[in-house]
Amino acid sequence: MSVRVSGLSVLPPVRRDRIIVQLPKYFRREAAVHTKDEFNNKVKTACQEQRTGTVGFKISKVIVVGDLAVGKTCLINRFCKDAFDKNYKATIGVDFEMERFEVLGVPFSLQLWDTAGQERFKCIASTYYRGAQVVIIAFDVNDVTSLGHVRQWLEDALRENDPTAVQLFLVGTKKDLSSPAQYSQIERDALELAQEISAEYWAVSSLTGENVNEFFFRVASIAFETNVLAELEKSGTRQIGEVVRISSTSNSLNATSKKKGPNCCQ
Repeated sequence: MSVRVSGLSVLPPVRRDRIIVQLPKYFRREAAVHTKDEFNNKVKTACQEQRTGTVGFKISKVIVVGDLAVGKTCLINRFCKDAFDKNYKATIGVDFEMERFEVLGVPFSLQLWDTAGQERFKCIASTYYRGAQVVIIAFDVNDVTSLGHVRQWLEDALRENDPTAVQLFLVGTKKDLSSPAQYSQIERDALELAQEISAEYWAVSSLTGENVNEFFFRVASIAFETNVLAELEKSGTRQIGEVVRISSTSNSLNATSKKKGPNCCQ
């Protein structure tokens, strides 16, 4: 279902290859946001009963941060455009792409913000961090220094957001350039770091496309589930509030009636 104004669709239709019916599997169990094999039962029921509130009209903001040349732009372009451009050009400030999904029959949108990794553009990029629901921190699996800078990127991103309301992903890029032995070593360090910062770990290759679609489907699914659960909690809070308010009013009226009763008889 899409929003319509004057007979025109505001949002584009969902592509057939962006339909999600099952929760995509994590990359490494020891560093996963959660290890369930299926969507939360409350979420599945809400989708079946069409009780997802405004989730279908919301746009979930995702920011991708990390050092210069770790492959943030290539990662986004591989997923959104199924393309890889070897003629790298540094991102100036920020850029973004919009991706539409259908999760458990409900439309859901991700806004993927590609931020600059150069120090001179950092202040510009950081102004766009605010309001993120997902933070993706990218590093090059062939460059241990970029992994060492992850904590600083995380600190910068969380400075503009509520740490308890953000889903974190740590993504190693350029996996195709790494030998098995080299990758094995940096993966151990990355898994340990991911556990420390409560992030989900993935390793991808934008050149070959390895794990790219699976990763973004996982991001979309977890963001969707988080939004639906928040909507259900908000809806439940409203219902409880209404009951309390009505009950309090009824009690006040009863008390007033009892108090006025004898006075009237007198």
